[in-house]
Amino acid sequence: MTVGAGVTVGAGVTVGAGVTADRLAVLRLTLSDFRCYERVRLETDCRPVVLTGPNGAGKTNLLEALSFLTPGRGMRRATLSEVARHAAGPGAPWAVAVVLQGPAGRVEVGTGVEPGSERRSVRIEGQPAKPGDLSALVSALWLTPAMDRLFIEGAGGRRRFLDRLAFGLEAGHARQAGAYEHAMRERTRVLKAGGGDADWVTALEDAMARHGVAVAAARRRTVAALDEACRQGIGPFPAARLKLSGEVEDWLADDADAAEDRMRKTLRLARARDETAGTATFGPHRSDLAVRHAGKDMPAGQCSTGEQKAVLVAIVLAQARVRTARCGTAPLLLLDEVAAHLDAVRRDALFDELCALGAQSWLTGTDEQSFGGFGDRAQFFRVAEASVHPAV
Repeated sequence: MTVGAGVTVGAGVTVGAGVTADRLAVLRLTLSDFRCYERVRLETDCRPVVLTGPNGAGKTNLLEALSFLTPGRGMRRATLSEVARHAAGPGAPWAVAVVLQGPAGRVEVGTGVEPGSERRSVRIEGQPAKPGDLSALVSALWLTPAMDRLFIEGAGGRRRFLDRLAFGLEAGHARQAGAYEHAMRERTRVLKAGGGDADWVTALEDAMARHGVAVAAARRRTVAALDEACRQGIGPFPAARLKLSGEVEDWLADDADAAEDRMRKTLRLARARDETAGTATFGPHRSDLAVRHAGKDMPAGQCSTGEQKAVLVAIVLAQARVRTARCGTAPLLLLDEVAAHLDAVRRDALFDELCALGAQSWLTGTDEQSFGGFGDRAQFFRVAEASVHPAV
């Protein structure tokens, strides 16, 4: 799709007539046998992308496909087989391919499952790569309706949310978190099997301590940066206060140099308990993120549904600001049904902020009129029955 005259959206960023080199944007998205799409190709520019259509049309699937441009299991935490098009048959291959524009210029990136494989493959400029290599090219944040209960459900969702924030600010955090999880699972397996080689368990605990302390430290830095950015609020979005709670995080505050040794000792003493429990009962995998609505001075989970949504949006916008200030490039923002629970004032303020950030955001909704505040600053597409067309 060709876009005409450029539109200035803030901070000297002009979009529409061309793509500036200091921003991240998807210029082409191609899906093959992904979710409901047999094949679809979408051409975009670097303005926000608005996808509207009835429920079940395939809007969220497009955002999920983009989320696979980052390490991990995507915005729905789906298995590789779950995202394959059902009609293609069991074990069918699928692929997500994009042309990215970023600080390094245009790059072709692809990911998916190849025929006869059960592992995710990644290609960058046609060459095989690892999922972790995507972090150097793409930073993405997302909000989904499932996250509307983030502040009132279990700590696991908040940890994943925090780690996604940290991925965009802390180089190597995804690798450290993955290494910690691997060592923890292996230690649990060995302990459940009767303990095995004590030296091997000790080596695994050493890995858990090294990587676990690195994970906790990255989370602490991320929360400190976001707490500072969230204190003032953004337009009509409320100010928020963030705090990380966990034993390892507390140790880092008391004596960072001794944290690894202290974690090794605690893991060693907990072997019998962990063997009985069948899991590691201690470590940063049990930490939590506490969020307060600053204006009301109350936990976010006790606020109204609308206020919780507003606080969540404020945190994501703050992270995008911090990321942009540190790295010079705004992350991709994947905002599924984000207008739900936001009044007209906050909706328009959100659109203004997204444009001012210079972020290529992808937004979904059932009602195109809800996104009228964008005007010609965004590009609009209609989604229906697994097909996507420019709105005219």
